[in-house]
Amino acid sequence: MYDVFKILNWLRVKNYEDMQDNPNVEELTQMKAMKLLYYIQAASLSITGRRMFDNDIVAWKYGPAVAVIHEMYKHCRGIVNSNYPITSEDKTDYDELQNDKESSDILEGVYSVYGYKSAYDLMRQTHTEDPWLNTEQSHVISDDAMKEFFDGSFDSKKSDSVDTDTLHRLFDENKDVMDWLKDK
Repeated sequence: MYDVFKILNWLRVKNYEDMQDNPNVEELTQMKAMKLLYYIQAASLSITGRRMFDNDIVAWKYGPAVAVIHEMYKHCRGIVNSNYPITSEDKTDYDELQNDKESSDILEGVYSVYGYKSAYDLMRQTHTEDPWLNTEQSHVISDDAMKEFFDGSFDSKKSDSVDTDTLHRLFDENKDVMDWLKDK
C-alpha cells in the first residue's frame, strides 16, 4: 500500500509529461485528481482486492474526494505547474510506482481511460455511479461498494477497447486540422 501523496505525485508527473508533449493538455486540478484517485482505488480493489492507498474516499457534493488532498490543495485549482512545480522527489515517487508492475498497470490503465477527461466530466460520471449515489454526503464510500460496483470493469481486455469520449474530444480539439485535411 502506498501513501496517497505518492499516488498523487504519479498523477502530477504523468500530467506534466503530457503537457510537455501536447500543449492542448490541461493542467491537473485538485478536483480531477480526487476523481482519478477514486478510480485508482476502485481499480486496485477490483483487481487485487486491496487498497492502493490507505486514505478513505468520501462522498462530497462534487463527487468522491480524499480529504487530505483537498486540505493540501484547497486554495489551488491547478496542482502541477501553478504553485506546486514538479520536484525531483515527485519524479522519484513516479519512478517507484512505475517500477511496481501491478501498481503501474493499474495507474496506467486508469489514466488511459479517465486521465484525458475533464474534471467536470469525471464529476458528472461519478454522480451516476452507485458508490457515490448510495453513500450519504460527507460519509466514507466503502471499499465493498467500490469493489462490488467496479468488479470486472477494469479487466485488461476491456481497457484495450476504444474510449469514444476521448476520440470525440481529440476530434473536437483538432477540428480545424481535420477540416483542413478533409479538403486536401
